[in-house]
Amino acid sequence: MIRETKEETAWTFHPQSLVGIYRWIHPRKGETYIRYCFSGTVTDHDPNQALDDDIYQALWLPFDEIRRRQADLRSTLVTDCFQDYIDGHRYPLDILRN
Repeated sequence: MIRETKEETAWTFHPQSLVGIYRWIHPRKGETYIRYCFSGTVTDHDPNQALDDDIYQALWLPFDEIRRRQADLRSTLVTDCFQDYIDGHRYPLDILRN
């Protein structure tokens, strides 16, 4: 997730905890998606770094604004992750094994 965050946002991510693991089935395609949600801090933003081709822009938004943009999100998993973070869900990173 560190590399992906850098490529998609130009920020260096330092994970501190796992918020949750989520499963979503696309209503039309029937495809199953698994999302891992991590919390942590970001540092070392590179404003000159080009983002991945499929990333339109990276935004910092208040949660209320994210909720208002629900129709623009890939799935409901986005708001589920934020709500779990707000509700205090945190698991140690060593819960994940190689």
